[in-house]
Amino acid sequence: MTPDQMRDASLLELFRLEAEAQTQVLNAGLMALERSPTQADQLEACMRAAHSLKGAARIVGLDAGVRVAHVMEDCLVEAQDGRLLLQSEHIDALLQGCDLLLRIGTPPAGDAGWADGAGREEIDGLVERLETLVRSGLPLARAELPVANPVLPEVDAEAPSAVPAPASEESDDEPASQADERRSRVLRVTAERLDRLLDISSKSLVEFQRIKPLADSLQRLRRLQSSASRALDVVRETVQETSLDPQAQAMLSEARQLIGECQQMLVQHIADLDEFAWQGGQRAQVLYDAALASRMRPFADVLSGQARMVRDLGRSLGKQVRLLVEGETTQVDRDVLEKLEAPLTHLLRNAVDHGIEAAETRLAAGKPAEGRITIRARHHAGMLVLELSDDGGGIDLERLRETVLNRQFATAETAAQLSEEELLAFLFLPGFSMREQVTEVSGRGVGLDAVQHMVRQLRGGVRMEQRQGRGTLFHIEVPLTLSVVRSLVVEIGEEAYAFPLAHIERMCELQAEEIVQLEGRQHFWYEGRHVGLVSAAQLLQRPEGGRGEGAIPVVVVRDRDAVYGIAVERFVGERTLVVMPLDPRLGKVRDVSAGALLDDGSPVLILDVEDLLHSVGKLLSSGRLERIDRSRRQAGGAQRKRILVVDDSLTVRELERKLLLGRGYDVAVAVDGMDGWNALRSEHFDLLITDIDMPRMDGIELVTLVRRDSRLQSLPVMVVSYKDREEDRRRGLDAGADYYLAKASFHDEALLDAVVVLIGEAQG
Repeated sequence: MTPDQMRDASLLELFRLEAEAQTQVLNAGLMALERSPTQADQLEACMRAAHSLKGAARIVGLDAGVRVAHVMEDCLVEAQDGRLLLQSEHIDALLQGCDLLLRIGTPPAGDAGWADGAGREEIDGLVERLETLVRSGLPLARAELPVANPVLPEVDAEAPSAVPAPASEESDDEPASQADERRSRVLRVTAERLDRLLDISSKSLVEFQRIKPLADSLQRLRRLQSSASRALDVVRETVQETSLDPQAQAMLSEARQLIGECQQMLVQHIADLDEFAWQGGQRAQVLYDAALASRMRPFADVLSGQARMVRDLGRSLGKQVRLLVEGETTQVDRDVLEKLEAPLTHLLRNAVDHGIEAAETRLAAGKPAEGRITIRARHHAGMLVLELSDDGGGIDLERLRETVLNRQFATAETAAQLSEEELLAFLFLPGFSMREQVTEVSGRGVGLDAVQHMVRQLRGGVRMEQRQGRGTLFHIEVPLTLSVVRSLVVEIGEEAYAFPLAHIERMCELQAEEIVQLEGRQHFWYEGRHVGLVSAAQLLQRPEGGRGEGAIPVVVVRDRDAVYGIAVERFVGERTLVVMPLDPRLGKVRDVSAGALLDDGSPVLILDVEDLLHSVGKLLSSGRLERIDRSRRQAGGAQRKRILVVDDSLTVRELERKLLLGRGYDVAVAVDGMDGWNALRSEHFDLLITDIDMPRMDGIELVTLVRRDSRLQSLPVMVVSYKDREEDRRRGLDAGADYYLAKASFHDEALLDAVVVLIGEAQG
């Protein structure tokens, strides 16, 4: 590339940057002018932006850009001078001019001459259209002329303009020296440098936190020195009563003096270290906060172009729609803002298409013809809280219920009993849409499901409320930054893991009597229903650690309307963790999203809760959930052998259970073959004891299923039955039983002796 070509490329890049900045001013100003065509400050700001773009295009040599910006400037000057009243047709053409200026500054890939080739016809058409509109425009003096939207003045009286004049245009009298000084303070820094700065500052913060354990160890050393000093004093007092050699006494005194000096030095060093730790920790925190603040951007940045999109989409659908924003200055991490753009666009398009009614419908319902969509942004408990609402018609629940039924998502009986919350949950299902016909805007079933997925990727959540006839409300919560995450640290398999607090429904501790067995799976009572209990160690394929004999710590997580309890070994506590991405060479690690370091420098894995819930689903479908038993010993210790007793007789069942418990075995019971089969598939047992004659599934069927299952075929099986004929015994043994005991000859020692023969003693 020649020097001239490099200079031209650099100038084109500068024009592109200026076009992006000035067209934002134009977009905001033109939409404000559509509501209030005589707003002088907005007319001035838009005219200046068009004039700046014309000059920039001339310097770069973009003749097409000069033509477009010039005709836009002429139109705005006419409006400024009162010779033209801007109406919707003018605003449409001027907004199209903004789009063309951006395309001229950033032509399609491989088509640098787009403006003089494929785009020439479009540019000529716009220039001619604007010139015609300016020539045929009606002067401002004709007050009887209607404005673009006749009902808007009444609405505008209630609320201020959503788009204030750009700060750069507020003062025309700013001295040139001050403006130059202000510009000199602006420095372009790449995102990679900011990320690097944040990474270094976060690691510095973590490293300083490691000083605390060191200071604690020095305190322990000081206490040991004090103990040694006291012991030496006792020795010296003891030997003074004896005829100890004077030289030895002198050596004892010298040792006592040296220990005293060491104590003084240690006390001084501890004080110095404490001061250093405090000062350095404060500075590391300030550095980290400053680095984090450099990544923070006002929430308004994500809305660039959204107000224009809402306005254009509304006009294409024949609706009058206005976007209002509260909390534009709310600070959010840059990465979070970038990832919020797509879900917000989905929700805004849905609100315009599905929510806001046509002007005639709104007027008939006693509403203003112009619909309003409001976005509110605020901070709460370290989270960014967004509320996106519209004043449209809301969700027709009966039509939604009918759609659920027609698409066979539920039976007629179930659909009729669905609550409002349950019905609204269907809108978040993949492929679900209430539109019968596919349009350019909606009807493909890609919307709320994608919104929920993207919000969850941000470690956040979204929920929906509807107000019949008064619109819908979406409530979104996401972290202010992805660089740190507030988490609950737990112990699983004697290692530390972290659950992001945003995904936790509740933390609790369950007693053994609160856990019940339903269809072979463990449950507990939560919010008026039974919730499944799953072992975190099994999910993460970790060895079960020592949970002890106390209550079982449980983390309750929710996936749409499905709630699960995940049993862990210990709650460590809440921590603010600096997120450290895993090495990309590892690929996607199942159930894990990132890593972090605790205060003492030890590593902790941050769990991917959505992935974890998928793993729960796989375990449920496989039917191989392990039983969570609070009586498990420490890892590596002896464990009691487990026996499953299956019998439909309560008396026999309890008798066998008590006998086996008295011998030290761990015993579970089932009321029939089906219940026993479910238990065998979901838990581990060392022996099966079953009756033959039972409802739903008899003992012979159960034994046959066990022998056909590759995982269970080696399980010892004992049949205990009233039938003691030889053919009954042969039938049980042929099915696969290892031992057949008739109840007629049943006595305590016979049963226990048979068990010992099959599996040995309880802890053997």
